[in-house]
Amino acid sequence: MKITWLGQAGLLVEAAGKTILIDPYFSDCVGKIDPSKTRKMPAADWLWDIHADVLLFTHDHIDHYDPETAPHFLKQAGPITVLAPENCWNKARQHGGAHNYVLFDAFTEWTEGAVRFEAVPAVHSDPKAIGVLVHCEGKCLYITGDTLYSRKIIEAIPETVHAVFLPINGVGNNMNMLDAARFARDTHAELAVPIHWGMMDTLNPTDFPFEPKYIPEIYQSFEI
Repeated sequence: MKITWLGQAGLLVEAAGKTILIDPYFSDCVGKIDPSKTRKMPAADWLWDIHADVLLFTHDHIDHYDPETAPHFLKQAGPITVLAPENCWNKARQHGGAHNYVLFDAFTEWTEGAVRFEAVPAVHSDPKAIGVLVHCEGKCLYITGDTLYSRKIIEAIPETVHAVFLPINGVGNNMNMLDAARFARDTHAELAVPIHWGMMDTLNPTDFPFEPKYIPEIYQSFEI
């Protein structure tokens, strides 16, 4: 499957004939509120032309459910399957259209063609925040969403995780690099991909103390 990091926590997953868009943050709505968090990398023009089969939101913070980006995709003719925990679900479905709005709280599963999505808990300042397991092509990707380290989360994760995508910025109730590395080890992930860095900070992801890791380049695709 092909993965593209879209900056912040955004991911584009292309697998089994499906285009999956996760937490797209293409505006600068955070920077408009707090100029110290102005985005450092502009959104590439091609991002707005993505036609998603599945649009997934992990929680209701504006760098994940972006009030300027989400409506752009929800105005598309679709139909799009929208997977979102309760807070985001209530906002997203107000856009109507021909989309299928699926309430996707923790421990919910949804199958779209040959891709199975499994919502798992997250520990974050949004109490409805989730992570998601993406099962496809014989692999399991774990996108943690924004979260702190928690033993309860570890207990909910299957024994085989081929790649974990996790925050390392250490602010806003996210894991720092040390806890993220411990989290990756405890999930027995075969590969860790640090995200949620670089858009609003000056973190150096090579300092993330876990191996093997893959440091993504924004807007550049890679295979898993």
